[in-house]
Amino acid sequence: MVMRVGGLASGMDIEAMVNKLMEAERIPLEKMRQDQTKLEWKRDAFRDINRELLKLDELMLDMKLSRTYQSKSVTSSQDNAITATARANSTPGSYLINVTQLATAAMNVGTKPVELDQVYDGSDEIKFSTYDVESKGMKEHTIKVEEGDTIGDILAKITNEDNNVRAFIDPQTDRVIIEATRTGKYNEGTGKADEEVYEIVFGEDKFFTDVLGMEQKNEIEAQNAKFTYNNGLELTSKTNSYEINGVNFQFHDVTNGNAAITVSNDVDHTVDMIKEFVEQYNQVVEAIHTSQREEIHRDYLPLTEEQKEEMSDKQIELWEERAKSGILRGESILSNGLFSMRQSWYSNVDSEGAFTSITNIGITTSPDYADGGKLIIDEEKLRQAVEEDAESVRKLFANGSDDESRGLINRLEDQVKHTMRSIERQAGKDFHTLDNYQLGKRMKQLNEEITSFEARMIQVENRYWNQFTAMERAIQRLSEQSSYLFSQFGGGM
Repeated sequence: MVMRVGGLASGMDIEAMVNKLMEAERIPLEKMRQDQTKLEWKRDAFRDINRELLKLDELMLDMKLSRTYQSKSVTSSQDNAITATARANSTPGSYLINVTQLATAAMNVGTKPVELDQVYDGSDEIKFSTYDVESKGMKEHTIKVEEGDTIGDILAKITNEDNNVRAFIDPQTDRVIIEATRTGKYNEGTGKADEEVYEIVFGEDKFFTDVLGMEQKNEIEAQNAKFTYNNGLELTSKTNSYEINGVNFQFHDVTNGNAAITVSNDVDHTVDMIKEFVEQYNQVVEAIHTSQREEIHRDYLPLTEEQKEEMSDKQIELWEERAKSGILRGESILSNGLFSMRQSWYSNVDSEGAFTSITNIGITTSPDYADGGKLIIDEEKLRQAVEEDAESVRKLFANGSDDESRGLINRLEDQVKHTMRSIERQAGKDFHTLDNYQLGKRMKQLNEEITSFEARMIQVENRYWNQFTAMERAIQRLSEQSSYLFSQFGGGM
């Protein structure tokens, strides 16, 4: 530990002098810290661009899907009774549907009120049967009754079992309702005359008959949906939906005669998707192009903490805005990446479709050099192309071959991913350590140099203090000797 002696003997402000000397000594340290800040700014700027590229990459996934170009819109003349959805591969056209009966579920209602918290003191097993689709027959279900189980507990067990049945109480009448969880008639019986056929068969089980007051014959019969398709084909469905030719019809009520269902290509959806994609592509172009044209203000260096203390938040913001300007200028990763992405749009696509270039569908490159190669959409021409031949538009963008018929999106994706990987090698990702990317390695090396320099500064400061302390002590000894001699001469007079 250094013994620091102030300027009592010399009368000098030793601490101020040491601080001044150390300010000069620390000039290289401030330069290293500024370089460190610049590396962090550059890393963050690279990552900001990569985030824009990632958004574009995610949109390219949608741009390669058939549904982007072949999405269908569906209208119904009686949408309160019937609606529909259409798959991408469904055929556009009109369908006439006359729904005469909805599918309903089987149900049985108890005839007397019950108390849910009443403990059941009957048998330790409750049995009932429902139709099993896999075995194509009635399957018996057994509910185990534990000691102390209430009626409410048993109803919950019935509901929670995998048996296509739920049981609950009507709070208005306190009567229990047992109903199927699926619509439609499944148990068709054996076909014998006068055969009684039920969906939920409990027979003489006393829990249902005595406790809940149910009778098997009181089951409200399930029924299938019935409808006529295009005035000629009568069909049934166990559910209130039915799919024909890629169109799924959903029944909500019986119709008033025929309901007209119209399926058409959803041009709006396709145009909106292409516009969204082009907008994101233009944002990427804007970000990269701007980064290469920003002015570099060499006089605006990163601020030290001492400098920030003397400035307002707004002044700091404006200063750093200028200091960060041009931080990525001249980075070949970005300039080469932008050039490659532009080139992806220019070559023709020989996919045997009606369109071989984006100019055929109303998309061109901005003639303004300052735009950096942004795309411009003639929406009317694009809409017309989608209406006339959506499949050719899909092939132009998303044909998956590796030859000259390779779609524009696939070509662009190759360049985008290459650029993203290059940026990651340079600037890493948020979760990467400094050792995982080039800028990080330089930052780590600079951190080590700063740590080493700071250790040297401690030694230098101690040396200064040692020197001044030695000087103070020498002056003090000289002063003491002078006083002694003076006292000797003075004492003899």
